[in-house]
Amino acid sequence: MRAARLIKMVLLLQSRPSMTAAELARELEVSERTVTRDAQALSEAGVPVYADRGRAGGYRLIGGYRTRLTGLARSEAEALFLSGVPGALREMGLEDAASAARLKVSAALLPSLRDASRTSAQRFHLDAPNWFTEPKSPDLLPAVADAVWDDRRVTARYRGREGEVERELEPYGLVLKAGVWYLCARVQDGGSFRVYRIDRFTAVTAGEARFERDEQFDLPGFWAERAEQFARSILRAEVVVRLSGDGVRRLPYVVDPASAREALAAAEAADEGGWLTLTLPVESEQVARTQLAGLGPEVEVLAPESLRARFAEDARRLGRLYGT
Repeated sequence: MRAARLIKMVLLLQSRPSMTAAELARELEVSERTVTRDAQALSEAGVPVYADRGRAGGYRLIGGYRTRLTGLARSEAEALFLSGVPGALREMGLEDAASAARLKVSAALLPSLRDASRTSAQRFHLDAPNWFTEPKSPDLLPAVADAVWDDRRVTARYRGREGEVERELEPYGLVLKAGVWYLCARVQDGGSFRVYRIDRFTAVTAGEARFERDEQFDLPGFWAERAEQFARSILRAEVVVRLSGDGVRRLPYVVDPASAREALAAAEAADEGGWLTLTLPVESEQVARTQLAGLGPEVEVLAPESLRARFAEDARRLGRLYGT
């Protein structure tokens, strides 16, 4: 543990002109007294660490010293490609590996380029979760992530619609969608690929056996296909509506955008008043009631009659609330 800390201290000093004891203590998550002892240990080992005294003082490397300990370990190299998603790294337990990788890359850069990580962080940040949601990292995510990185088969218990089931899985990839983590995995021994919500796993045990990854498997392509299938599978009902010009423009913002586009493309021409009649796939009447209510008077429900009656009742209640 101390050896790793000493290496990190050298890399920090190599990537910056000078650092105070307080700055080093914060980066290394130790006390300033420990920083002093570590600097002394490095000096005794032949690493030219020099301490400047005074208010503007700090630790620095002298004599143009450069360490060659900048080669990336496999886990560090893999984590480096996820550096733009700090929350995901933290939840998967890869934050330390990514930090070490960034330090090694920074130490290997020319002095004029060493602020690249800082300047890019100032200009780009990815915030994955949706608005108005409280993201929660699944407790079993680190275990699942380890199995994915190491191509290890897992035995998992999963809480599905029909109760809890046990599966032998080959975990291929992780997807973070709107703050929710999913596992794309193949059922062991040549089964089909499926998608599992990680927060529905109740137990995950990684075995010693590794599986042979299908190199033709395309995670982004697989996810895009399954996401489209899922979106279509939940649209089990249809409603017929009339939309004003403003309603047409706002429709993709209140219902599934793909379904809205398809319904608008299939609709006939607008009537003399500019209103467009179309058939819209929806999840259910209740969901359609909630979604279409966002269009207010820019939509008229024509069918089914039960949904039209609900909107009529809602209109009467609004009239009583706002009428004179």
